[in-house]
Amino acid sequence: MNVKQDLEPQSDHSSDQVQPPQPQRRLRGFAATAAAGGESGGLGGVSRARKEREKEKERTKLRERHRRAITSRMLAGLRQYGNFTLPARADMNDVLAALAREAGWTVEPDGTTYRPSPPPAQLASFSVRSIESPLSAASLKNCSNKASLDCQPPTLRIDESLSPTSLDSVVVVEKDAKCVKYANASPINSPECLDADQLMHDVRLGDHENDFTGTPYIPVYVMLPAGIINSFCQLVDLEGMRQELRNLKSLQIDGVVVDCWWGIVEGWSPQKYLWSGYRELFNIVRECKLKLQVVMAFHECGGHGPDREGRRNTECLSWGVDKERVLKGRTGIEVYFDFMRSFRTEFDDLFAEGLISAVEIGLGASGELKYPSFPERMGWRYPGIGEFQCYDKYLQQNLRKAAKLRGHSFWARGPDNAGQYNSRPHETGFFCDRGDYDSYYGRFFLHWYAQTLADHADNVLSLASLAFEDTQITVKIPAVYWWYKTSSHAAELTAGYYNPTNQDGYSPVFNILKKHSVTLKFLSSGLHISAQENDEPLADSEGLSWQVLNSAWDHGLSVAGENVLPCYDRDGYARILETAKPRSNPDRRHLSFFVYRQPSAFMEREMTMELGYFIKCMHGEVAADLQA
Repeated sequence: MNVKQDLEPQSDHSSDQVQPPQPQRRLRGFAATAAAGGESGGLGGVSRARKEREKEKERTKLRERHRRAITSRMLAGLRQYGNFTLPARADMNDVLAALAREAGWTVEPDGTTYRPSPPPAQLASFSVRSIESPLSAASLKNCSNKASLDCQPPTLRIDESLSPTSLDSVVVVEKDAKCVKYANASPINSPECLDADQLMHDVRLGDHENDFTGTPYIPVYVMLPAGIINSFCQLVDLEGMRQELRNLKSLQIDGVVVDCWWGIVEGWSPQKYLWSGYRELFNIVRECKLKLQVVMAFHECGGHGPDREGRRNTECLSWGVDKERVLKGRTGIEVYFDFMRSFRTEFDDLFAEGLISAVEIGLGASGELKYPSFPERMGWRYPGIGEFQCYDKYLQQNLRKAAKLRGHSFWARGPDNAGQYNSRPHETGFFCDRGDYDSYYGRFFLHWYAQTLADHADNVLSLASLAFEDTQITVKIPAVYWWYKTSSHAAELTAGYYNPTNQDGYSPVFNILKKHSVTLKFLSSGLHISAQENDEPLADSEGLSWQVLNSAWDHGLSVAGENVLPCYDRDGYARILETAKPRSNPDRRHLSFFVYRQPSAFMEREMTMELGYFIKCMHGEVAADLQA
C-alpha cells in the first residue's frame, strides 16, 4: 500500500478544466470612497468618506430643488397662460390629468384614463370595434356654417386583434371624399373648423370685451391725501374738502378712506389722544352720505431699529419691541391697542350708525405687512433687492434664542453676503442661483425672519379683533414683484416673505389672516409695465398677483384691492378691472371692494370723467369702452 499516495488529497478532475476569469465589479460612489479609505487605513479614510457622503447628499438636495424650481415654473405657466385649474400643491399627476382632459380623454379619480366611446348603436353597425376621435365628437359643432356643408366627422376604426401596445401606432381612418380638401388643415388651427364653444367665446369677447353690465357690484372707495390733517390734528381746508367730497359723491363712489396717524393723535403726550380734526372730517363725510374706512396708521411715526450699518430706520417700530416695555413703560402691542381702543371709544356713534364700514390695521412699512427693507431715504432705488431688517438688539436677542434652540448658536447672525440695498441677486452669494439662501443656515434664517413677521401680525390682530369687534378688519399685503422670476425671489425674502420658487411664502400669513377673519387688501400696479422694465429686474407683477389672489381665495379669504400708483388713463383702469373681475376665473371670484388712490386732492375734469367710467364699470352698471 502506497502510504504517500493515500496521504495525498484526492484530486478533483473537474478542477482540471480551465475556469474563465470572473469579471470584477467596479466599485462606484460611496463604496469606492469607502474602499479607498479602507486601503489607506486609519481614521483619515473614514473621515474623508463621511465628508464625501455629506457632499453627495447636499448635491442631491440641490438637484432636487432645481428640479422643483423647474416644475414650479411649468405649473405657473400652465395656470397663467393655459387657464388650467391646477391645485395650489399640484404634482405631475395633476398636470398629466389636466393635459389629458384638454386633449379630450376621460380621467377617472382613481387614475383610469381612456378615450370616450361611441354609443352602443354605433358599435353594432361595424364588425370591428369603433372609437371616436376626441375631436370628432366636437367637430359636429366645430365647423363654421360653410365648413359644415362639406366636412363630416372622421371615424377611427381599430381592429380587435391589435394588442394594446399597438393601438396608438396602427389606426385606420375612414375619410369622406368631401373632406379631402381639408386634409392638410389641423381641426384645431383651421379658421374654418373651430370649436363651437371657443367660437362663441371669441365672438363674445370681440363684441362685448369691455361690457361689464350685469357683473358683480364692487364698491369703490377713494383714498384721501395724508396732508388734509396737519400735525396739530386740524383739518386744513374744511370748505375745500367739502366740495371735493361732493364731487366724488357725484361720481357715485361708495366712500372714502382716511389715514389716522398715530404720530399726530398721540404726538404730544403718551396716552393723550387728540381727534378733533378727524371729527370735523368725518362729519363732512356723513353730510355727503358716504361710507368711511379708516386706517390705523402706525408707520412713519415711531423709531425702527438700526439696519446692518447701524443707521436708524424710522418707517415703523421694530417687531422686537412688541413685547418689550421700552415705550414709557408700555410694550409695542400695548401702544397699538391703546390707540385702537381710543379711536373705537371716540367714534362710537359712527360705528353705531354704520358709517365706518371697515378698519385697516397698519402692520409695517407704508402700512403694509412687510419689513421696511426698501427705504428710499437711505438710498434704495428700484429694482434693488433691499436689506434684511433684523439688527436692533431686541430682534438680535430673538435670533440668538432661536439659533440656540436649533442647536447651532453660531447661526445667530444675519447673512454677511446678502449685498446692499441696490444690489442684484446675481451679485450676491446669498441670493444667486444655488446660493446660501437654500443652505441649511439660509433656510433657518429665512424661516425665522418670515415667522417673526407672521407672529407680529398675529399679536396685533388678536388685539384689533377685541377693539373692533363686529367690524370688518383689513390688512394690506405688499406687491414685491421685482426679481420674481429668479429662483430666490430676493426682494420678497428681504420684505419678510419666504417665497422662493420651491415654496409658498404667503400661505403662513394667510392662515393667520383666516384665523382672525381678516380681509386681505392686495396692491395692484394698475399700470402697464413694459417688457424691458419686466426683463431687466426679472419682474412679474401679473405672476405675483396670480399667486397671491388664488392662494388667498383658496384659503377662504375675502380679497380687496388698491392701486399702488395713481392711474391717469383708460389702459390703467382696464388693467385694474381685469384684476377686480377676472374673466378667466372659473369660480367667478372677484374683489370685495377696491380702494382708488387718486393723483391729488383735486383732480382735473378729464381725469374725473375717466374715474366716473371706471366706477360705473366696477358697479356693473354700463358697458364702457375703456380701450378707446
